Amino acid sequence: MNVDDIVRDALREQAAEQPPAAAGFADRVFAVRRRRRNRRIAAAVVTAVAVVAVGVAVPLLDSGKHDVRPSGGGGVVVEKKTKAHPDQSPPREEISVGGTTLAGYFVPETVKKTAETAVYRRTYHLLNPRTGEYARAADWSWVAVAPGAKTAVVLEQDLPASRIGLLDLTTGTVARWIPVDHGVGGLAFSRDGRKLVATTYTKNPDLLIKTQDGDDWVQERTSSRTGFYVLDVASGKGAWNEVKLASDNGEFGSGFLNSRQDFALTDDGRHVWAGNPMGDIGKEFWDLKGVKVPTPAQDRYPEWFVDAGKSPSGMLVAGDFAGKKWKTSSWVLDAKTGAKTEVRGQQLLAWVGNKQLIAWDIGENDKNEFHQRLVLVTIGSDKEVPLSGFREGNDGDAGRWEPLFAQP
Repeated sequence: MNVDDIVRDALREQAAEQPPAAAGFADRVFAVRRRRRNRRIAAAVVTAVAVVAVGVAVPLLDSGKHDVRPSGGGGVVVEKKTKAHPDQSPPREEISVGGTTLAGYFVPETVKKTAETAVYRRTYHLLNPRTGEYARAADWSWVAVAPGAKTAVVLEQDLPASRIGLLDLTTGTVARWIPVDHGVGGLAFSRDGRKLVATTYTKNPDLLIKTQDGDDWVQERTSSRTGFYVLDVASGKGAWNEVKLASDNGEFGSGFLNSRQDFALTDDGRHVWAGNPMGDIGKEFWDLKGVKVPTPAQDRYPEWFVDAGKSPSGMLVAGDFAGKKWKTSSWVLDAKTGAKTEVRGQQLLAWVGNKQLIAWDIGENDKNEFHQRLVLVTIGSDKEVPLSGFREGNDGDAGRWEPLFAQP
């Protein structure tokens, strides 16, 4: 029985008792954009965002076929179960490889609230597993998709939220609401999809304020994060744990956190972790009751801002930008020793099995580092398989859709 079966059974028993309500959905770490080779954590702490939607078209590649275009020379065989749409950006039809699925994407924008404040808002488009198409889901401020890409958890637009919704991606309806006593601003599933980590805040973690010169929007320099819930997905039960913030003098010091700095479970489910941009190794760890613990040996090497994280086997870790052998490439590390192997791809997003990853990358002769598309890369190979069309604009503008992946 998989996570979707467990959730579905629990929801059938309780859905009749729950009143209908409005909705909410979204992304992960807002502050770090993770796009450029010169991106260092300290430089990425404060980010401004302005977005205008733009469409793009590229030559057609039939999805689910063996005929694909490598990044340079030779041919690459793609299994029939691969669904690629290099003519679509943002995608309209399902993109998936080896069970790893683009479960949705969002387009961010800055929404002005007052003369001095605004909100970084995400408009989601989620995959309907029945139709194989992406549909706009504007009700949600935050979305996390469970393994299997059939179930999601969502938050309504006004953050922090007082309840968490369990969303059926086929019907687009919330089957059950989980009420919480502490306002939630972010959600993340465990590797097996049975547990859920909900990060709590006293203020909207996506709030933006004017820069001193008044020309741009940035996030606040202080965090309102208070702690986390670890919830059982099927029952909705779990406890809240307080995590106090380190003192900070208002400057970028050891106590500084991005206004959004969400928690997540380690792959083995034994600890909760979060990024710490100014910490010694960029991450902090707690046990499931909120007690801080030393960094587990197997979790020392994953970078908190690299989306792909560990391989399914746990033996490899997706790393930061490399740019050594190829103009755009990334490191893959041995999880035990930290030994590095270079792989194609500008930014590693999700694992496909233990030897392939989905990444952002530019075209072979492209001089614009922001003109990226989704590609499939393989450890030990210099070939790439295009999966989506190219994004237009620079970092933070013009239709820069952001992907949301779900593992098998």
